[in-house]
Amino acid sequence: MITKRDVEHIGWLARIKLTEEEKSKFTEQFNSILDYFERLDEVDPDVPPAHNISGLVNVFRADVVRGSMSRDDALDNAPKKEGEFFKGPRVV
Repeated sequence: MITKRDVEHIGWLARIKLTEEEKSKFTEQFNSILDYFERLDEVDPDVPPAHNISGLVNVFRADVVRGSMSRDDALDNAPKKEGEFFKGPRVV
């Protein structure tokens, strides 16, 4: 259980000033969060995970090795080239 004193300490660690109203509000919120974690502890961990309940699967195409464009054909489409390389604009 989080007390108002704990919230004051957290505020001190975070170097923030908390008003009395904020201290009460955060004390209530921290305790609410801890109550929720206690509820999670009640969950049966032996239940199998439900990664995908819809049954949908990804469809991938087969990875087939095939030829690609030759270097000369690619360089023929380049606006600028230098030897066997594409020439790009100067960056620096």
